[in-house]
Parts: sequence; structure tokens; C-alpha cells
Amino acid sequence: GLSGLCVIHCVASAALLGLLASAGVLGNPLIHEVGLTLAMLIGAYALGRGLLEHGFLMPASIGSLGLGVMAGALSLPEGGHEAAYTVAGVLVVALGHRLNFIAAHHDF
Repeated sequence: GLSGLCVIHCVASAALLGLLASAGVLGNPLIHEVGLTLAMLIGAYALGRGLLEHGFLMPASIGSLGLGVMAGALSLPEGGHEAAYTVAGVLVVALGHRLNFIAAHHDF
């Protein structure tokens, strides 16, 4: 359930932040850094929890790759490729969450 909520959160946050950015409200890079850090912490918690519940390493491994890409995006200068890396990382984390969901709901 937590992985599903995280996916919903990621999609809803992206839509909301897109709207706010287009309105010019998000001019401070600190907002992106804090928000991305919080998203990474929540994602890591959800992926770890899934690993503990079902015991399959692949969802957490793939999700961790995405978290690493997101963390790398924090080191890039604003306005460059940092947005593309953030989106790519979020998509890989979302795949990890989806795999978590599948692993939690299948009898292997």
C-alpha cells in the first residue's frame, strides 16, 4: 500500500509542481532540493519496507538505482540537465515501487 501511495504522491506532486513552476511560484532552488530529499527518504523507506515484507531484492535494487539518479540530480547546477535526471530517477523509482507491488501480491 505504501508503494502505491508513493506512486500517487509522485504523479500528483509532479503535476502540482509543474503548475506552480509554470506560474512562476517555484523560483527558489531550495524548494526543489528539500522536496527531492524528502521524496528520496520516503521512497527509500517504502522500498526497504517492501523488501522486508516479501523478501525479493530486485524491486529495492531497481528503486535504489532510481534514488541514486535522483541524488545525483541534486549535485547538478539548476537549469541544466538536472530536471531530466530528476525525472529519469523518479521513473526508475516508480518502476521499483511497481515491482514491489507485484512481488507483494503474487504467490511465488
